[in-house]
Amino acid sequence: MKNRTAVISGASIAGLSTAWWLHRTGWDVTVIERAPAFRDGGQNVDVRGVARDVLREMGLFDAVAARNTTETGTVLVDARGAVTAELPSDGSGGATAELEILRGDLARTLFDDLPDGVEFVYGDTIASVDDELDGVTVTTAGGQHLHADLLVIAEGVRSRTRAFVFDDGEVEERDLDVTMVFGTIPRLDRDDDRWRWHTAVRGRQIHLRPDPYGTIRAILAYSPGDDVLGTTRDETLALVRARYADVGWEAPRILDALATSPDVYVDQLQQVRMTTWHRGHVVMAGDAAWCVTPMGGGGASLALTAGRVLTAELANTDDHDAALAAYDAWMRPLVDDVQDLPRGLKAFAYPQTRAGLALRRVVDKVMTSRAFRPLTAKLTQVAETDRALPPLTTP
Repeated sequence: MKNRTAVISGASIAGLSTAWWLHRTGWDVTVIERAPAFRDGGQNVDVRGVARDVLREMGLFDAVAARNTTETGTVLVDARGAVTAELPSDGSGGATAELEILRGDLARTLFDDLPDGVEFVYGDTIASVDDELDGVTVTTAGGQHLHADLLVIAEGVRSRTRAFVFDDGEVEERDLDVTMVFGTIPRLDRDDDRWRWHTAVRGRQIHLRPDPYGTIRAILAYSPGDDVLGTTRDETLALVRARYADVGWEAPRILDALATSPDVYVDQLQQVRMTTWHRGHVVMAGDAAWCVTPMGGGGASLALTAGRVLTAELANTDDHDAALAAYDAWMRPLVDDVQDLPRGLKAFAYPQTRAGLALRRVVDKVMTSRAFRPLTAKLTQVAETDRALPPLTTP
């Protein structure tokens, strides 16, 4: 019998996980990636909850653990760098997770373990989607025409392919009014192996996190954010420099280093919520379907899990529509749990005034005290479920 075929748009964590599982169960898979080559690099992600079970089923748990960022814990610091509180990081789901890894390293681990036969098309994007009775035909900007039984859109939060299939009323793009700037900077002797997190008035955060390559991953996050989409790198960094001019601590060092950092990335945080993740022979996965943003956390865990769940549901029935509906039903509670941010979270995370910052520090100390540490630890638990993964037998 002829193998079923799938086109996956996006060599993201979701795209790679889906390619891994589909091919292992007999699908012929083609991955289309807009970047000219496989993308290494990126910032910290982690693997939590049911995604840990997915990694074990893939036989990749130890490989991911071996590429740990070397981060040992998470501390909050004041303007002098003195520790004011330490977040729980013991066990598998603390602020610093047991499986803490750079996005590119996680993607590389999945990519290197892909079965032979998964085809990659780099430097191309989908230009049109035609959903037909016997499958779906995609035409790429490079002129390729690919017919498949399934199209998986596993692109980023601002997916263009999504709009070819789903109406505006089915997709909500929710701007969180937070700007984040990421970059890799040189490591100094005063750096250590903890995630150091400083919050200043006017809604400004600074994060420094170790990596396994002798450098430091720096993050500047602030709210209200700036409209930086479409600006040049120099224009963006000028805006950020003005915003952080009086923050102190490591801000001057970070701003100077970002000017020459090889991998500066800027984002305006945006959630994506969809009323359905499937239509005809097309299904969504990862950020394009449900971007939870760093404020919610767990994006990599949800992406890993999506590939496993989708493949299982497709393998467990010959009814294509029923399989995609079952995938949607299984994943949605996990996504909803992360996307429903607690009321007041942004005001707490990004205090604007000295009074707000003082209150934040009091709450930090209370929540990290011995009595409240178990409750605080639960706040970082995502992708947790007491449901078993859908059954799946691989050859």
